[in-house]
Amino acid sequence: MTSRTRTWREYRWGVGVLSMLSVLVALLVAAPSQADNDALWQAFLAKREGVQVAGAGTVTRVLKDDTRGRRHQRFILELDHDQTVLIAHNIDLAPRVEGLERGDRVEFYGEYAWNARGGVVHWTHRDPGRRHINGYLIVDGQRYW
Repeated sequence: MTSRTRTWREYRWGVGVLSMLSVLVALLVAAPSQADNDALWQAFLAKREGVQVAGAGTVTRVLKDDTRGRRHQRFILELDHDQTVLIAHNIDLAPRVEGLERGDRVEFYGEYAWNARGGVVHWTHRDPGRRHINGYLIVDGQRYW
C-alpha cells in the first residue's frame, strides 16, 4: 500500500474550488435581501403580477389589519420614484411587526401584484406548505417571517 502526499498544486486547486463554491452559496442566500426598487418600479410600469421582489422603503401610513379570511398587517411604504406600495403581511403565518410607525425603514422580500396605486407586496412570510418562495420583512435589524 503506497502512501501518496498531496502536492501544493492539488491542495491549492481544492481550496480554490471550495472558495468559489462558498462565495456562490453566499450570493444565492443573500440575493433576496438586496433591495432593488428599480426592478419594482419596472414591474409597476409593466403592470406585472406574481413577480418576486426585494425592496426597501419608509412607512408613510400604518393601516388597520385586514381581518377578513387570513389576517394581514397592512402598511404603505414610499419607495424611490415616488412609488408607494402596500405591504400585506400575513400575521396568521408570521409574527406581527410590533410598534411599526410612520418613518420606520422596512426592507421586504415578497410577491408583487400591480395596482394603479403602486402595487401590493404579499407573501412576506414563510410558506408552511413549501409551495411558494419564502418572503420576509426586516425592521430595525429584526427579520419577520
